[in-house]
Amino acid sequence: MIEIRYMKTSDRQFWYKLDKHLPTAEYNNKVQTKRGYILLSDDEPAGLLRYNLFWDNTPFCTMLYIDEQYRSRGYGKQLLEYWENDMKLQGYGMVLISTQVNETAQHFYRRAGYRDCGGLILDISACTQPMEMFLVKEI
Repeated sequence: MIEIRYMKTSDRQFWYKLDKHLPTAEYNNKVQTKRGYILLSDDEPAGLLRYNLFWDNTPFCTMLYIDEQYRSRGYGKQLLEYWENDMKLQGYGMVLISTQVNETAQHFYRRAGYRDCGGLILDISACTQPMEMFLVKEI
């Protein structure tokens, strides 16, 4: 059985198993502002999604991650759709997401109805990475 709920303080250990990028203060902020979700499979945490507001008015998914042992079961699609529906209920008309151009997630997002809308190139030596591509979807 699948359950998707907002993240809680008690999810910290699982969260940091999958997400190595989120500072502790921001984890606490996401718990308080309900800007993160946990997907549970038979009461076991299996995936997460976090977001913020781009331009302070547009939901922007900053991470969607399904634990490796739970992949290929449609959980990523369910988590993404749950977030999109929650954003629509909150009154938003579109959502953004991004991924690096060398990652296969771009194909997953396009199958989910997202379309390319731009990119960002970071060429500062300490931050160099492949181009970050942005995708948008009307909800």
